[in-house]
Amino acid sequence: MALHPDFPIDPYAVLHPDIRWYPGDEMLGGMGYAMLLPPLVYKIRKAVAEWRASGYLGGSPTTVALLNHWFRAEHMMPQADGTVRPFQWYFAQREAVESALWLYEVERARDPYALMKFDSSSRVSKGMFAEDWTRYVLKLATGAGKTKVMSLLMTWSYFHKLYEPDSDLSTNFLLIAPNIIVLDRLRTDFDGARIFYEDPLLPGNGYEGQNWRDDFQMTVHIQDGIGLVEPQGNLFLTNIHRVYESGSEPALEDENVTDYFLGKKPAGKTMESQVDLGVIVREVPDLVVLNDEAHHLHDVQSAWFKAIEDIALRLRQKGSELSAQFDLSATPKHNNGAIFVQTIADYPLVEAIRQGVVKTPVLPDGPSRAKLQEKKSAKYTEQYEDYLHLGYLEWKKVYDELLPTGRKSVLFIMTDDTRNCDEVAEYLEGRYPELKGGILVIHTKRNGEISEASSGKSKEELNELREASRSIDDPTSPYKAIVSVMVLREGWDVQNVVSIVGLRPFTSTARILPEQTLGRGLRRMFRGQDLQEKVSVIGTDAFMDFVEGIKVEGVELEYQPMGGNSGPKSPVVIEVDQENKNKDIDRLDIDLPLLAPRIHREYKSLTDLDIAALGHARVSHRMFTEDEQREIIFRDMNTDEQSHVTAMDTIFTPNYQNMIGFFARSIMRDLRLVGGFDILFGKLKEFIESHLFNRAVDLNDLNTLRNLSEIDAARTLVETIKTAVNALTVRDAGTTEVRGSIRISKTRPYLVKEQAFLVPKKSLFNKVVGDSHFELEFAAFLDNCSDIVSFIKNSQSTSFRIEYQNADGGIANYIPDFVVNQDGARIWIIETKGREDLDDPLKWERLQQWCADATTYNGVGRAFSPLFVRQEAWEKHKPKSLKDLIAATA
Repeated sequence: MALHPDFPIDPYAVLHPDIRWYPGDEMLGGMGYAMLLPPLVYKIRKAVAEWRASGYLGGSPTTVALLNHWFRAEHMMPQADGTVRPFQWYFAQREAVESALWLYEVERARDPYALMKFDSSSRVSKGMFAEDWTRYVLKLATGAGKTKVMSLLMTWSYFHKLYEPDSDLSTNFLLIAPNIIVLDRLRTDFDGARIFYEDPLLPGNGYEGQNWRDDFQMTVHIQDGIGLVEPQGNLFLTNIHRVYESGSEPALEDENVTDYFLGKKPAGKTMESQVDLGVIVREVPDLVVLNDEAHHLHDVQSAWFKAIEDIALRLRQKGSELSAQFDLSATPKHNNGAIFVQTIADYPLVEAIRQGVVKTPVLPDGPSRAKLQEKKSAKYTEQYEDYLHLGYLEWKKVYDELLPTGRKSVLFIMTDDTRNCDEVAEYLEGRYPELKGGILVIHTKRNGEISEASSGKSKEELNELREASRSIDDPTSPYKAIVSVMVLREGWDVQNVVSIVGLRPFTSTARILPEQTLGRGLRRMFRGQDLQEKVSVIGTDAFMDFVEGIKVEGVELEYQPMGGNSGPKSPVVIEVDQENKNKDIDRLDIDLPLLAPRIHREYKSLTDLDIAALGHARVSHRMFTEDEQREIIFRDMNTDEQSHVTAMDTIFTPNYQNMIGFFARSIMRDLRLVGGFDILFGKLKEFIESHLFNRAVDLNDLNTLRNLSEIDAARTLVETIKTAVNALTVRDAGTTEVRGSIRISKTRPYLVKEQAFLVPKKSLFNKVVGDSHFELEFAAFLDNCSDIVSFIKNSQSTSFRIEYQNADGGIANYIPDFVVNQDGARIWIIETKGREDLDDPLKWERLQQWCADATTYNGVGRAFSPLFVRQEAWEKHKPKSLKDLIAATA
């Protein structure tokens, strides 16, 4: 079943439970509930959505403070280039954390019986839970950021234990990886507690009365590198094989070196625990366990599960308990395909693809696939020549397209055995010059043929090979393709794979899932950018049938033409067209003056804000019944329509401080105010008490708080105060100066969504895209004008923007649509417009002022002129030249 039509593409948007992916009754009947849906998730989602909307009612002060800091405050993070960028956690990450916190603290659902009441399938029984301690499973699609969820959970547990009396949580953590390569990935984030300081996990000292940063003291112990173990504040990061010792470590001399590259898999069934956890358990009084890639825990007889069971037992022997176990995986499934019953949050791959959190898998369409033939040949590369060549073509197109961005695209090929692996590598290097010396071969098959060890490779060479497999994304790495028998189920978190070629079949006995296979190519190259990225998937009929099995989980695979005549499956790169010999870049270049901002904010003291003189329309103060006063109203913030109502129980007490604090933080975030929270809080308190309503009100009265939940009151409060703050602080300097220049030819390559584009003659860029069909049509018009020298379609990447005061009174940036060099002496700044909005007259007024200032202060005698082109005038006059256009808009 397809996603709900209202499902948002914004990965930060709050997702209502009723629009989440659901397989449909027909699919449920065919596959079985347990195979497609975690039985506890729907009811938990509904309850957590209400808890979120209530302001986390019932949560401890520590929990509420952290959730508000993480998910309701704006986080501006400094970048290496000296700029700052906003940081947000995905909603999927937020929901996973909220679900765990709500279950643990508010609902206290910490055992199987407490969790079973959330069962929507009517099939869950106590026997499905093998553990007798608190265990939550969090299912997040590959690439959705499980590491960040783990860091949020650790931060919460740490401060909860520190600040909350009688907390059952811990400041000590055991983070377990299934193999060495996953461990190395986790080490990058957690070594030296790095992630806790690079992400805005820790509130500033003084927030909600606590010294968060000073009180956070975490010592990270990695593998055997265990330092001084204090009773509190330890993070033990290890692979599972350090938790239990069961035989020798993987070696280069092993016939199968899969374990050498990835680390050993969890041991199979065992009747006795071989665990020795003395180093950890003897030193700490309590513990939280987190398991990454936790689908390995599908077997309760595995040594991994037994190891955790032993931890719980030893803690009980000391009079303590295992505080909690958090398992994270994209595929928490048993061998029969059933999802772990302990799963409390689910962000399936179908949703992650729709929201652009991961790449979209693209398969050859019917005509393209029909051209692929398995040839009758004893030579492996001749048999699969068509598949290898198509995989190369898809890789090469994207490689060439993205090369100007500094990113290197990677080709990944899976074969069926070691000998064929070598043959494919030799074939690729011999046929394609770009891949000469660029193939990384990883042998993994367990058979009797020659392995790396017996081929004479030294330990140093194989260590380098292992490192090369981890760092292949690095532009300095010489490798552009990997050929392997290894499936790389998890941990190999390469971002730059753009083409996957599968030449090996998969069977049910292999216990490999389609998402695990696709997962090696799903991680995005350009995280944080509003782009759709794709990965081409090519393979034999058996391989493609296997991949298409993921459709039962709602994933809508794209089918597109592939081969030499199709375009690259990648975002569009816009760059200065330096390699085009038909363009004179110096002549086409445009130089714009960089003017000092006229519109700026004077950070005056908010004490100057006169609350009694704001001139707003007062809101009627209504009387609500006692039952209504205990209602929390949920509204759609876009439409103002009431969604639903939740009635709180009798222990609900008014707290106007939290409500005013929420409004104050919202206003400061929207206006980007720095400091002054206490002053603004006082102004809001005075305004609500004496000026918001048609009479003075008591903030300790629950009826007043109920009035503040009405949209008219909330909107009047926020908009009136924001308008007043803007009137107090936003100023026009009345003059400007030239502070430098913006030379368009210095624009760095940038990416846009895959879309239609124009290949221009009169622009120094290689391509021109538009925000609408009208803009693209207008660009084509300019490219054919005989009376201009050059033009550009402006974008954020050119750095040409103009500040202005918007309709709300605040300061915003305006990016004009086009810049046209008419003859070297006159530059036109052109704004095209289809439908107009409230800010358009303000933008136009500011553009006229900017052009006048640029003409006055540019210092070299050039004239700058504004031009406003409405779509209806354009369609009416159909101009053929710039002169015609100017006349038509006069």
